[in-house]
Amino acid sequence: MRVALTGGIASGKSTVAALFAALGVPVIDMDALAREVVAPGSALLAQVIARFGPGVRSADGSLDRRALREIVFHDARARQELENMLHPAIVARAAQLSAAAKGPYQIIVVPLLAETGAASQYDRVLLIDCDEAQQRARLAQRDGGTIELVEAALAAQASRATRLALADEVIRNDGEPAALEPKVRELHRQYLELAAARASAPSA
Repeated sequence: MRVALTGGIASGKSTVAALFAALGVPVIDMDALAREVVAPGSALLAQVIARFGPGVRSADGSLDRRALREIVFHDARARQELENMLHPAIVARAAQLSAAAKGPYQIIVVPLLAETGAASQYDRVLLIDCDEAQQRARLAQRDGGTIELVEAALAAQASRATRLALADEVIRNDGEPAALEPKVRELHRQYLELAAARASAPSA
């Protein structure tokens, strides 16, 4: 059973994914794969630099993700071009890891699930939800970006209502991180039951 874990920027997706991983659930993170496919020396990194300029290359030869965000969060066309460049490689790598994963169910972290219309590709959608005021505060603290960049990042994503409409389950992340663990444990129990029911159901 494939569970898409999604949420807005700085909603707490990585924290929740780590809690599932600690329970032994296979976790495939699209954000991590987005870094992997543009590793130093990769053909995709060369393409990204050729398209967006040498300013997105760090001194050590890796991709300067903050510089790239400064470009694509202010330019919808550039953001779409970047997604078109990276998305096929990310999806292919995720499919490879998914096919190799063991266990009754797996978590696939898909930040852009609503934006890419990919919800139908998964058996369940788990949304990590919080209000935009919390997103703003976390983004400013995490990335140290300007107010302008924070607002551009929020404007670039799907609306909260759109994400909620896609969700089968929702974890509200509006408190302390410690409050997330019992929520994840309860969902883990539910997902094990659902996976077992699917496995025992007669084939159509």
